[in-house]
Amino acid sequence: MNGVVRRKLTVSGQVQGVGFRPFVFRLAAEHGLTGLTRNTPEGVVVEIQGRLEAVESFALDLRGKLPPLARIVSLSSEDMEALADETAFIIAESAPGEGHNVLISPDTATCPDCLREMFDPADRRYLYPFTNCTNCGPRWTITRSIPYDRPFTSMACFPMCPECGREYHDPADRRFHAQPNACPVCGPKVRLTDRAGGLLAEGPEALTILARELAAGRIAAIKGLGGFHLSCDACDAASTAELRRRKHRPAKPLAIMVPNLDTARRLVRISPEEEPWLTGIQRPILLLPRAEGAPLSPDIAPDTDFVGLMLPYTPLHHVLLRHYAEAIGPGRVPALVMTSGNLSSAPICLGNREALRRLGDIADVFLLHDRDILVRTDDSVMRLHPDTAKPLFMRRARGFTPSPVFLAQDGPTALGVGPELKATLTLTKGAAAFVSQHIGDMENLETLGFHREVLAHLEDVLRVTPEIVVHDPHPDYMTTTLAAEIAAERGLPLAALQHHYAHIHAVLAENRHEEAALGLALDGTGYGEDRTIWGGECLYVDPSELEHQRLAHFSTFRLPGGEAAVREPWRIAQALLWELGLREPEPWWPWRAAFAPASDFLPQLLERGVNCPITTSCGRLFDGVSAMLGLCPAISYEGQAAILLEKIQDLSETEAYPCPMLADDDPAVLDTLTLFRHVLDDLRAGVPVPSIARRFHLGLAQGLADLAAGFAGVLGVPFVGLSGGVMQNLTLAVELPRALWERGLEPLVHTQVPPNDACISLGQAVYGRRLLQLGKI
Repeated sequence: MNGVVRRKLTVSGQVQGVGFRPFVFRLAAEHGLTGLTRNTPEGVVVEIQGRLEAVESFALDLRGKLPPLARIVSLSSEDMEALADETAFIIAESAPGEGHNVLISPDTATCPDCLREMFDPADRRYLYPFTNCTNCGPRWTITRSIPYDRPFTSMACFPMCPECGREYHDPADRRFHAQPNACPVCGPKVRLTDRAGGLLAEGPEALTILARELAAGRIAAIKGLGGFHLSCDACDAASTAELRRRKHRPAKPLAIMVPNLDTARRLVRISPEEEPWLTGIQRPILLLPRAEGAPLSPDIAPDTDFVGLMLPYTPLHHVLLRHYAEAIGPGRVPALVMTSGNLSSAPICLGNREALRRLGDIADVFLLHDRDILVRTDDSVMRLHPDTAKPLFMRRARGFTPSPVFLAQDGPTALGVGPELKATLTLTKGAAAFVSQHIGDMENLETLGFHREVLAHLEDVLRVTPEIVVHDPHPDYMTTTLAAEIAAERGLPLAALQHHYAHIHAVLAENRHEEAALGLALDGTGYGEDRTIWGGECLYVDPSELEHQRLAHFSTFRLPGGEAAVREPWRIAQALLWELGLREPEPWWPWRAAFAPASDFLPQLLERGVNCPITTSCGRLFDGVSAMLGLCPAISYEGQAAILLEKIQDLSETEAYPCPMLADDDPAVLDTLTLFRHVLDDLRAGVPVPSIARRFHLGLAQGLADLAAGFAGVLGVPFVGLSGGVMQNLTLAVELPRALWERGLEPLVHTQVPPNDACISLGQAVYGRRLLQLGKI
């Protein structure tokens, strides 16, 4: 054994289900090494034996030549005693055990090699809708437990045929140890049914007939990767209008899917920075500006100039769009609506029977398959920031979860249960925070069950148990009750963190920022420490010492009718006018024609303060301005009024309305009533509405930047965290950071999780683990 050494390498990270062990096998052969590799609770263990220079060269290549989906987080090394009788390198059986340092890969889009096979008539996987290999395919949505081996996935009930088995055991094949490996002989199959479940077609014919049905204007429910889509012809006004009617979704944008970039360019404008996101392994729905003359139905996105577009990410989608293009012929654009298969506020449908039961009144036909979806996962939605080209998420799910947010340091395990709307949950483990996929609005028992389902699955695959549970202090949130139940069931400490402080903790954690910072938390609703509704806040947050202070807020106003004011922004406009001293309704107000009786009664509510909660909400201010300008007196989906206000802006306008700080108050006040007064004055003076909308946006950005600069100078804190749903407004997302940089401040923004309430659970979890570290609970 002269000159022979043996070394053990333990690799943690995204190293299971991504072809990592086959890669190690081939790398060992290249370097003439013996040994073994296996999945273990600690990660992938590699024992290599050979000449010292070959062992060291292997270790360098292990990091430098990774497979496309692999990601190493840590790599430890220790010397071992060489074995005298070892003659080969093998992939050993996975080792059982509790706890692990493995990251399960997200589901990834079909790779070029698999696509080439799928569209080769001579290949045995020709047009097979479940083709995959170690470089692509389902991962997270089919994983029951760890280690990521076939028996622990929903492919366990599909024994491989001899040919697939040969590929699986051949180190030279890219399907070597590909756990979801399958073919038409042994793998999952599709079938097409009517809404009663009656069989219409199965196998390859099912997709062909489905394409014809869609081309004829039918609506389909399609079982995909993480749940069902509802689909129809995106260029047919009658089909999209009927889908909206049946789904009770009158105006909220609908996502579309097209087969390739060439087709996409007929519908939207795509920058060089956006192309890789459309064609890459995650393939989110990307918000892109509509191309002039695009032949899309006007019902796709009536309130915005942006279209949510994605390219196919599963073989099933590729095959369907191939058939669909043939069915409609060359004169039409092959674009399909692909919107979440659910009813309003309910989780996306997952199982065949569930879909037939819940979507039977919407879809005409159902494309089903027999591979179980184990984890409900919606499509991710994002856009790129114009200045930085970094992601700005609206929804983070398929393609990104369960990839963690890496934190600045190690810590105990904490659970953040999230908010009421756009809920996610977060579990921390070591120096990583695992933010769940989008769960939805916690307004019904189905979504509560989904929340519990996600928690159980995350705990199982991460092999962790939380040591603390953190929730929003709102007493009526379903998540508040859920947190108390979890803590009581397990005997865990329970803590509450105010909604907007959670926002700022989240953005600081995402940026691995552990120093004190200012935070601008801008959203629609959050239960404040004074029991009013916060939403336009300047905060001081020290994430290390857990010190919090509300430094300033927007001008207060009332929400007449409470939740009714959220649904009918004209109420907010009239309440803002009331704050300015305009107490009696005036006939020229834009909402008077539709809401005169209620408008006449509103001053009595405001005078008496009956069901008129006080707020500082930035989101509600946007709603009020939108209604004041006659754009949106009533909404059909959250954010509609603000979207219309942003859309109408005259981008050539450079004037900004004043928005001063009133420093004599404690907390200080950003005088947004003055901002609104200028909106009113210009409207009365006949200034065009697009100019007013732009001046409002610019004035708010400048006012917020001045506010932050004032406190930064006093406190000596140059960092400003930006969070809250209003930061999804593209104008504010661009103009506010620019204004802060101009004042010598450093903005910290979200790039890994959405700035909306989906980030709340992350802020809760990092706060909870710091509470444990400081011994404050």
